[in-house]
Amino acid sequence: QVQLVESGGGLVQAGGSLRLSCAANGRTFTSYYMGWFRQAPGKDRDFVAVINWSGTTTYYADSVKGRFTISGDNAKNTVYLQMNSLTPEDTAVYYCAVMTALRLGAVRRVDAYDYWGQGTQVTVSS
Repeated sequence: QVQLVESGGGLVQAGGSLRLSCAANGRTFTSYYMGWFRQAPGKDRDFVAVINWSGTTTYYADSVKGRFTISGDNAKNTVYLQMNSLTPEDTAVYYCAVMTALRLGAVRRVDAYDYWGQGTQVTVSS
């Protein structure tokens, strides 16, 4: 079993920054993509950003492009999400996810990911 443990959420004012971390523990696994989704109250879980295992390829949702940066540390099995210029619209529970079977063309889809973290709350006040 693979466990994903997120940290770094919290309350921040609009225009501020937060850095989320997600550490993967458990059995040895192959990670093709690892990244972040978010879910606001009453809404679907949406894609935010992902990075491939080698760190050479990243994808971002249009709503966060230029403000958020995803990075990874393979030695620590950890992925990070640096979030800058936060707005109240970024308020959500942020979930870490890992894709352990390659699903080309599906990196932005919730159902393409095999393991999920418990989520960390990010609240941006106006």
